[in-house]
Amino acid sequence: MKAITLSLFAACLACATQFALAAETADTIYRNGTILTINDNAPAAQAVAVSDGRILAVGNEAEVMATRGESTQLVDLEGKTMLPGFVDSHGHAYAIGLQATTANLLPPPDGEGRDIPTLQSLLRNWIANNPDKVQAVGWALGFGYDDSQLKEQRHPTRQELDAISTEMPVVIIHQSGHFGVANSKALELAGVTADSPNPQGGVFRREAGSQQPNGVMEENAFFSVLGQLAASFNGDVNEALVVEGTRLLASFGYTTAQEGRAQGMALDAMERVAERGALAIDLVAYPDILAVKEITPAQVYKNRYRVGGAKLTIDGSPQGKTAWLTQPYHVAPEGQPADYVGYPAIDEATTYAAVEKAYANGWQLLVHSNGDAASDQLISAVRAAQAKYPAVDNRPVLIHGQVLREDQVDALKELGIFPSLFPMHTFYWGDWHRSSVLGPERAENISPTGWLMERGMMFGSHHDAPVALPDSMRVLSATVTRTTRSGRVLGAEHRVPVATALKALTIWPAWQHFEEASKGSIEVGKLADFVVLSENPLTIDPDELASIRILETIKEGQAVYRRADLQSASTAPAPFGIAPQSHVHFTEHSKLGAPLMHGDGCFNPGVDALMRAINGPRL
Repeated sequence: MKAITLSLFAACLACATQFALAAETADTIYRNGTILTINDNAPAAQAVAVSDGRILAVGNEAEVMATRGESTQLVDLEGKTMLPGFVDSHGHAYAIGLQATTANLLPPPDGEGRDIPTLQSLLRNWIANNPDKVQAVGWALGFGYDDSQLKEQRHPTRQELDAISTEMPVVIIHQSGHFGVANSKALELAGVTADSPNPQGGVFRREAGSQQPNGVMEENAFFSVLGQLAASFNGDVNEALVVEGTRLLASFGYTTAQEGRAQGMALDAMERVAERGALAIDLVAYPDILAVKEITPAQVYKNRYRVGGAKLTIDGSPQGKTAWLTQPYHVAPEGQPADYVGYPAIDEATTYAAVEKAYANGWQLLVHSNGDAASDQLISAVRAAQAKYPAVDNRPVLIHGQVLREDQVDALKELGIFPSLFPMHTFYWGDWHRSSVLGPERAENISPTGWLMERGMMFGSHHDAPVALPDSMRVLSATVTRTTRSGRVLGAEHRVPVATALKALTIWPAWQHFEEASKGSIEVGKLADFVVLSENPLTIDPDELASIRILETIKEGQAVYRRADLQSASTAPAPFGIAPQSHVHFTEHSKLGAPLMHGDGCFNPGVDALMRAINGPRL
């Protein structure tokens, strides 16, 4: 594979003299680095000129330098690699803020959540170190535990969270986002008792030989409890989650973020944050079509925010064994029969009605469908809607598609459904899929990108944060190598060339969002959205892709994130020709009013978002 990527890079250099110019003066010129344009007509360039937030010229350095004026800033890339900013094919920017401001319970390599005693210790330490946050919201929250990675190979119980506190509600969220565990106080406040029925599309797990809830909640049961507790969040807290979520995305090179399932409080908070100019990057939201009555999509951003369409969720999580399959799980979850296939979150009539509603209104629809039974239902509903509304071109999107069959891929192509897949799952849960979820044979074909490439289809490769960190280089690595935590290659036929995987992070998700004319590649007239990497992904050993660092994220010509270790308090020249700045996390940018983020590009659970939003100065 390395030989292939080297030859592709050589081909890029051969095209480097292709360029276009406009008769204007540049604000900034980037040069002296590897510039990968993601434009097949001119894959590489020597320099890029920017004016008023858009790309003015790209191509040969001597020609691009013709746009230089007296006030033009020259940025020396010092041999580093610049690409178009990453476009979020699917994630949850609001919930990422929750990830960035709660106890980090993720398993290695993203956290220390190896076993239940460690989870308890992490929660106790977080509560002790964040008294203002706990006091502000009245309960403690941790994110990212994964039963498949815990030593005990099970979920914690309410009694194990009671060991942390019996007076304060304590809730922890599974890494999938589809499960949670509540302590006894949280269950009491939510009104969950032995007499509480399971809601449609959800389960309150019970103690053995009893109807008493054991604290573990699946799908809609979990969402209802979390929603009741989250009602304690005031507007400032919700706004802080939006700000911190988009900042974390920017630290991983994303210049366009997505909130892939938004509801009331989150939607209101995103709009307020945008109104006060606090979004560092673009944010496109997709309200839940079943929960939000009024949805008003817009093609144009206002203060870097817009509603892109609607979201529908048909089933749950494969690693949590709630995704809806046509064939049984390899190992049924506790308390379920051997022929257990998961379950839908909604019934067939609701799916058909929601899809038809989207088509009737011309809305783009993102549909969460993990299991192949859920995808069968989606395909059938889209086929019926397209027959009724044949003139509607709304680019429907399948989200996840982990257990797609090859015949379903053919149907996606036929119906024009854009697949936003989750190859990063191969790293985090590939071993679990083989041993427990799907078994060795079916696990080989999770997120079947190879079948898409065989058919010449575009696709997005997403992170689904906060399910995992929005680590763009981990996304890239997993899409290319499909290597699991144990080092096994899962589904070698579905490995993707680096150049193709980069398109799945840039130009193809830009197309997904109807933004291919302004984003996703470095071309004249497009927004000057860039990311600077420590290495060239086309030439580095594919096994080292995950180690590439995001050095800088640039939105419309202005830096919104820069690694802290690139800052210097001395008078020595700073990297990329940028003047040294102090070692702070965020500063206000004078032109755009957007925060400039300095950090290490890694998850920092100590970000003091809630305290700052509630008690501190506004950003």
